[in-house]
Amino acid sequence: MAAAMTTAPLGEPILEIRDLHLEFHDHDRPEVAVADFDLTLHRGEIVGIVGESGSGKSMTAHAIAGLLSRHALERSGQILFDGHDLLHCDRSTLRHYQGDEISIIFQEPMTSLDPLQRIGMQVEEALRIHHKELSAGERRAAALSAMDAVGLPDPQQVYGMFPHELSGGMRQRVMIAAATISKPQILIADEPTTALDVTIQAQIIALLRKINAEDGTAIIFISHDLSLVRQLCHRVVVMRQGEIVETGTADEVFENPQHSYTRMLIDAIPKVVL
Repeated sequence: MAAAMTTAPLGEPILEIRDLHLEFHDHDRPEVAVADFDLTLHRGEIVGIVGESGSGKSMTAHAIAGLLSRHALERSGQILFDGHDLLHCDRSTLRHYQGDEISIIFQEPMTSLDPLQRIGMQVEEALRIHHKELSAGERRAAALSAMDAVGLPDPQQVYGMFPHELSGGMRQRVMIAAATISKPQILIADEPTTALDVTIQAQIIALLRKINAEDGTAIIFISHDLSLVRQLCHRVVVMRQGEIVETGTADEVFENPQHSYTRMLIDAIPKVVL
């Protein structure tokens, strides 16, 4: 198993989640998706949230990103960022931060990218929404720079292409370029490597580490793949059935897991036989 990252020196807290509770009421009986979730995210920190499918990790990520849209959802607690509670603030305040100060990378680019729009326009989207002072030429230059920064070959050519003309790894890099073009304070990566082969997964992990190191971007990395979490993250939160069952530094969680569920997840990591 790859060695865990060393613990990051903690910067100032930039996100505080207190007693986050999400409950659906669109079935015969209430369904708790997330129960009493607490997390403090510091500037420059990479936190992994892990757990099996249905553990609540992606729902937590969507709450932070302001993407909860189901009307039959009861929510309580606080998600505090820049003096605002993003869980309960008005829509205009939420839009101010979405895609600019807080960005998200989704699992499957082909369902997130517009198949009818050229890549360059999609990478520029956050600038058109949040930085209207920029000219079309300035937006294009920023998009080309962002695409180059994420390792896309020949950004000038990719700028004019459509999503179906790119490989899966290239589409994921486009998503990362679009999510980071505004230099967000927080980047949420929701299972960003699931559909990619092992080689491309390693490249995406290296790219996220580079963004964190060079821009000081705090990253919340959502995954069921503990081997990737160990490679990337400073701190780990383990979720099961909507609840946090264990949290600690990557070294603490992987070297000395305290909860039986965490031990089960770690034991399930494939062992490499040389």
